[in-house]
Amino acid sequence: MRVGLFVTCLVDLVRPRIGFSALKLLESAGCEVVVPATQTCCGQPGYNSGDRASAQVLARKVLREFSGCDYVVTPSGSCGGMIKAHYPELLSEFPELQTEIQRLTGRVWELADFLVNVLGLKQVPGRFQGTVTYHDSCSGLRELGVKWQPRELLSKVPGLTLKEMTNPDQCCGFGGTFALKFGDISSRIADQKCADIAGTEADAVVLGDLGCMLNIEGRLHRRGDVKTKVFHFAEILAGIADGPV
Repeated sequence: MRVGLFVTCLVDLVRPRIGFSALKLLESAGCEVVVPATQTCCGQPGYNSGDRASAQVLARKVLREFSGCDYVVTPSGSCGGMIKAHYPELLSEFPELQTEIQRLTGRVWELADFLVNVLGLKQVPGRFQGTVTYHDSCSGLRELGVKWQPRELLSKVPGLTLKEMTNPDQCCGFGGTFALKFGDISSRIADQKCADIAGTEADAVVLGDLGCMLNIEGRLHRRGDVKTKVFHFAEILAGIADGPV
């Protein structure tokens, strides 16, 4: 099984440990993993901001880079949702690409969804001694149906206890460029999320999208909470949550 790993630009630039965690999980499950060295962005920031032309350039680049893979897996519901849900519309002006687009979108999976529903992963290499709470990132939940899959995987981690928030599927306030355009509103939404996290008294909040991670972690620190850790679920599952970023 030849799996293309779409690392995402945020992971590559800010927290590459997530990419290495995804790689470890896929390879330990027996996948042949391909990581195209030229990959960059899925085009979502431009698409959401109305720069259709630049988003199309990046989308066509993704089509080329992952054309030889049986599956394309990403540790980001946001980027996975962009490719799977929005590429058909974004590239609708290119009739010569429609077969290729359909093939790509049919092979794109968010990491947790892939590990559970394609690989049927029975055990994970990681261990975590403590309590975590899980935040459902908007794109993964609403565009890809990712909710129970990461929880199923976390239940396999020795020592880990999951304690749910009151509203685990409420937005954290990031929303890509939303946080930049509407900073005050974004901050209020993030404060609600942080209060919900604090109410669980968990040692860490775990999620599946780096944009949400950065937003929540930054807001926690600005509120004076430097105790609550923030992890991508892949870091927990791979057992490298406490290693170098």
